[in-house]
Amino acid sequence: MAVLDLLDLPGALPAYAPVAGLDLGEKTIGVAVSDATRSIASPLQTLRKVKFTDDAAALFRLMESRGAAGLVIGLPVNMDGTEGVRCQSNRAFARNLLRLRPELPIAFWDERMSTMAVNRMLIDEHDMTRARRAEVVDKAAAAWILQGALDRLRNG
Repeated sequence: MAVLDLLDLPGALPAYAPVAGLDLGEKTIGVAVSDATRSIASPLQTLRKVKFTDDAAALFRLMESRGAAGLVIGLPVNMDGTEGVRCQSNRAFARNLLRLRPELPIAFWDERMSTMAVNRMLIDEHDMTRARRAEVVDKAAAAWILQGALDRLRNG
């Protein structure tokens, strides 16, 4: 399977299978997972990047533990709509995952300003310290990304 358009993702998934969402950073991977009806995204874990094969194995274990059958990966598009180096890196990550699991349905979701929005929410609504935000921001951003994709799928 190749990388899919987001709207084609549900057709590539079994019924009632959760989807995982990823916020790929330079040092970490924020992971979120949906419920079986793909309505609600929840932060799951932040993985420390080591090397790709280890990162992929940890991700696949997490997905299997939650029954996740597909992935939505955040794509950090520039504000002007162009794709820069980070987008290329995220696309390469997806291609490398597909080399290990060719059947894995993967789609991208524009994550512009997701980390900024999550940080703002953690400050304004939860009054979190900088240290506490650092612990949760990546998995919270992954949930933000996944929830945006789920909302788009629900609203067509």
